[in-house]
Amino acid sequence: MTKILKGLATALLLAASPAVAQDYPDRPVMMMVSYGAGGATDFQARIVTMTAGNEDTLGQPIAIINKPGAGGRVGWNWLATQAEADGYALGVYNIPHFIAQSIEGGVEYSVDSFEPIANWGADPAVFIVGADSEFNSMQDVVAWAKENPGKLTFSGAGLFVGHHIAALQLEAAAEVKLAYIPNNSGGAGAMKAVIAGEVMGGINNLSDAFRAADAGSVKILGVFDTERSSFLPDVPTLQEAGYDIDDSSVNYRGIMAPKGTPQEAIDKLAAVMPAMFADPNVMKQMEAGGSPIKIMTRQEVIEMWAARQKTLEKLLAGL
Repeated sequence: MTKILKGLATALLLAASPAVAQDYPDRPVMMMVSYGAGGATDFQARIVTMTAGNEDTLGQPIAIINKPGAGGRVGWNWLATQAEADGYALGVYNIPHFIAQSIEGGVEYSVDSFEPIANWGADPAVFIVGADSEFNSMQDVVAWAKENPGKLTFSGAGLFVGHHIAALQLEAAAEVKLAYIPNNSGGAGAMKAVIAGEVMGGINNLSDAFRAADAGSVKILGVFDTERSSFLPDVPTLQEAGYDIDDSSVNYRGIMAPKGTPQEAIDKLAAVMPAMFADPNVMKQMEAGGSPIKIMTRQEVIEMWAARQKTLEKLLAGL
């Protein structure tokens, strides 16, 4: 009798555990983006997954769904608490965004809520102004801000995202008080606010700003990174401009799954996606869009998340 009960218990446990077929995936995969359509994260996610349906990658297409709001919180809360952990629901991560938000609290996720799969890019924040702005350098911006404390309005994609962290670093390093205005529509909405003259400037992703600058809509005055970008060789870093700001706000983007996703699915995705990101057509389109590529494996992403967690805990406590 005891053996029968144990057998029944084992069968029930197996039935309750998510599992994937050996031919996973056997249907399209859904991937959630926590920001609106048209922004850098959405734009890049569609490029890096465009070959997913090929037989030499996943063999099934990846469909993007957007769940924007509250600087990414809406989408990541959904992924952590409501998405099916079956291998067919994935999400795009933005670092430092979701880690910083989890440190600050008020969300239902942390690094322990997700399984990293692979990283495709590292997109630094940049300071932008409208094409007709009187500001032509970061020194111009800081000088005006010192003369007008708290009156220099500028946009970003939300609270405790890379843009906000860059803003906090700029305030501390330049010893100024700024008026940061988070935009609920993400990077695309924040960019529109600058172009429309609703704010005096903005902090945005290099990839978004690159396209806008190429169109003559904005000027890029500084890069929040430790080295100049090959996309913007004439634009100085904030360090070069005289402000002690490191690369903590650089936006790492990649793919993750909800905790509890079957290991077989995680292993398949982790094996396939770095090569998928490195496809020549993907690389070409990313390059054309001013989107910096940084491909990392699952293990490298695990290590990056852990390092960023420590860095952000220290940084946010200091700011």
